Amino acid sequence: MKKLKSAIKYFSPGELVLWGLSVVLIVASFCIFDRAGYLTLAASLIGVTSLTFNAKGNPIGQVLTIVFSLIYGYISLTFTYYGEMLTYLCMTMPMAVIALISWLRNPYNGNRSEVKVNRLGKHELIFMWLATAVVTLIFYFVLAAFGTKNIIPSTISVTTSFLAVYLTFRRSPFYAIGYAANDIVLIILWTLAAREDISYLSVIVCFVAFLANDIYGFINWRRMEKRQAETA
Repeated sequence: MKKLKSAIKYFSPGELVLWGLSVVLIVASFCIFDRAGYLTLAASLIGVTSLTFNAKGNPIGQVLTIVFSLIYGYISLTFTYYGEMLTYLCMTMPMAVIALISWLRNPYNGNRSEVKVNRLGKHELIFMWLATAVVTLIFYFVLAAFGTKNIIPSTISVTTSFLAVYLTFRRSPFYAIGYAANDIVLIILWTLAAREDISYLSVIVCFVAFLANDIYGFINWRRMEKRQAETA
């Protein structure tokens, strides 16, 4: 009981409300539009919970991201969204493992529940954009070879995903902006899928909730960055 109270106190009232509303929205959309894809429901709940921890700079968020990537990769396969499958299984999941190691190795003042915020230099930013361009180009031809549906938004999803996972690994507050951009692309992708199968509306709602959480994640990381700088 004490551990539960301590866990609740760890989050602010606003964070708990945001998480609670996200869960209610996801479950409600599942009950209305799906009622069968329990794996999708599980992925959505795990995903939104991972974002809650990520917004606090807590490595637990990366552990949950790894689990979410595995499940979401399979869900994407069921609709032949090979871009999403390859992105999450071959890029997001491995990078989440690397980010987990990075976050554990860089705690703020020895506090393993909060990572030390990092700021990227000009040269690294140039490298990041060049690497993003190369990854995007490679994935475009790979996705084309697989006959991926909606290849243009699928390729853009790869671009935003790579930026997000790179910035997460490097402990930059802008990781959340990368994920927010990816959320918007995914809302478009799954809206196209929902035109063929209405049950995918629950996935759209999931990413709408993700978008709200990622926006908050950016805001909170900027607060963390300012507080850590003032303390230093």
